[in-house]
Amino acid sequence: MPYKHIEFKIKPEDDKRVKLLDYERREIKRLYGKVSQRKLAKAYGVSRRLIQFIGDPDKYKQNLLRREERGGSKIYYNREKFIKTQRTHRRYKQKLYLKGKLV
Repeated sequence: MPYKHIEFKIKPEDDKRVKLLDYERREIKRLYGKVSQRKLAKAYGVSRRLIQFIGDPDKYKQNLLRREERGGSKIYYNREKFIKTQRTHRRYKQKLYLKGKLV
């Protein structure tokens, strides 16, 4: 039987899959070049590379092109890991639904 909460969306602040919210990305863009990438990365709890890609979108596009030239992403699909992750996420979403935190 499908979960009833699947049709609802998780609020961005409750979504564990999102590393940075929109306002945090705007703040990083504003501070990029004024504060070091390492300090920004440490302050927001993300990698320096993510800070670099947010601050300079052209580098992100170049990275995607280079990755395509090498044959695309080298991440392989692991079915067991995916199933386990999907179940965990659905349980988390169900808890949010019961608390009334879904949109």
